[in-house]
Amino acid sequence: MSRNAEGLRQALARIPELREEFWNNVIVMGPAETLSTSLEKAGRVADFMEFAELLCIDALAREESCGSHFRTEYQTQEGEARRNDADFAYVAAWEYAGPGRGPILHKEPLVFENVHLAERSYK
Repeated sequence: MSRNAEGLRQALARIPELREEFWNNVIVMGPAETLSTSLEKAGRVADFMEFAELLCIDALAREESCGSHFRTEYQTQEGEARRNDADFAYVAAWEYAGPGRGPILHKEPLVFENVHLAERSYK
């Protein structure tokens, strides 16, 4: 599985369109007086769209390849993942900033005392 900046930008442009289509066309069946599994499922679909958007934002911000997060722009000549530990050795947490506003990135640096960071070869 791989991704690139162009594809991530295309996904970020398409997700709001899908979200609008979903909210304009969603139909929740069942009586209002009882627990509705259809409503629960619709809520999950809405959550997945929010998650997909954040996943694309995070992937676009991370300009490296590391593990299963493979960006085609960041690879060695042999096609292996090219890490960027100088800029991306951190844990990311994204904060919801409210409707119509982009999420806020919070970073916590990773400190490695017993492990040497290195690019891996899967060949």
